[in-house]
Amino acid sequence: MTQPVLGILTLYLNDNKVLEEKSVYEKMIAAAAKMGLDAFVFTPDDVEDRSARIHAMVYQPDTRSWSRRWVRFPHLIYDRCRIQRSRRFEQLLAFRKKYSHLTFLNRPLRNKWTVYRTLSKVSSFRDHLPVTRLYQSFEDVSAMLVKFPLLYVKPINGTGGRGILRIEKQKNGTYLLQGRDHKRKIVNPRQVSRQSLAAELSEWDMNGDKYIVQQGLNIKLPGGRVHDYRMLVQKNGSGEWEVTGCAGRVGPARSITSNLHGGGRAAPMNSLLRLWIDNDAKISQIRETAESFGIRVAKHLEASYSALCELALDLAIDRSGRVWLLEVNPKPSREVFIRAGEREVYRRAITRPLEYALWLYREKKADRQNRSESRSRSRSSHESRSPENVSQQDMRSWYDELLDGTD
Repeated sequence: MTQPVLGILTLYLNDNKVLEEKSVYEKMIAAAAKMGLDAFVFTPDDVEDRSARIHAMVYQPDTRSWSRRWVRFPHLIYDRCRIQRSRRFEQLLAFRKKYSHLTFLNRPLRNKWTVYRTLSKVSSFRDHLPVTRLYQSFEDVSAMLVKFPLLYVKPINGTGGRGILRIEKQKNGTYLLQGRDHKRKIVNPRQVSRQSLAAELSEWDMNGDKYIVQQGLNIKLPGGRVHDYRMLVQKNGSGEWEVTGCAGRVGPARSITSNLHGGGRAAPMNSLLRLWIDNDAKISQIRETAESFGIRVAKHLEASYSALCELALDLAIDRSGRVWLLEVNPKPSREVFIRAGEREVYRRAITRPLEYALWLYREKKADRQNRSESRSRSRSSHESRSPENVSQQDMRSWYDELLDGTD
């Protein structure tokens, strides 16, 4: 019997067909081979619709080399595509729509604003959510500044700390503006008056995106650098949600974000928490609260939308030990764990999607076998079938064979 096949769906970064996470895919494909799972990488641009084949990128762990090979559609698809403003992203949307009947480990999540509204409907989540509203005019910022001296203005689809503006009210009544542009470049901080704040905001390059206004939290360390925590929640080999790990991130000097791609550094969660809280028992309690919260969020988002296999929760923990959810990332990087020196967590972060893929494959296969047996019993109880039913049956059988990898 042919072993299960996983297709890792991604997007090229540019027209030179550069892959962003190539080293991660190499580790993932090597691990998959040891687990009895064939894996390859492909983009929508590599799909030949007419022949239902893919010109896949195949990695050979023994020679550490990549090659191209024509393959059939995989049994399972692991979607690693992030939002781009490009023709490639339009191709991705068309691919997802055309092949929505295939088995995806994970479907797209919604934007920051929609996710916030979904989570805020759950009473037990509200204490962990900074107050957030959709930015439609300066009045939204003005109303929030009445309640909170610190705000973040973020693109609803942004990643990596791009395009974020921080507004902090000063004791003299002025406002300190800090931020990163859409290329992650740190914008020089400046103080502005209340009267000129609206004009400054209107000149902020929003790159055509919609934005949210979020309650800011005081998460600056004694040295003035911001910090937060990246928690990775993944489905395991039993199809259950589990916290894989949580690591701290510290932003560079003058940065309003802690993202590693923006110059941040990683640190073990407990060592960073001890800068806030000098009590090991309380630190353990905070971790338990954060992990329980993370799993509940993952379950709720999957129930609200569609299939998910992993999520990264960006968390803030204030000086009182309260856990806050800053945002949810459905296509998380694993780099923070290796940089924090947590090699075993990093290894699990690589292998858990593979373990879940194998579990899902077995579940789907058992379901198809049960349906096939049920259809056989149904046929034996009828002397004949209509031509229409025969055609539908043949199509289902053909698709089941395709999923099983048989001819």
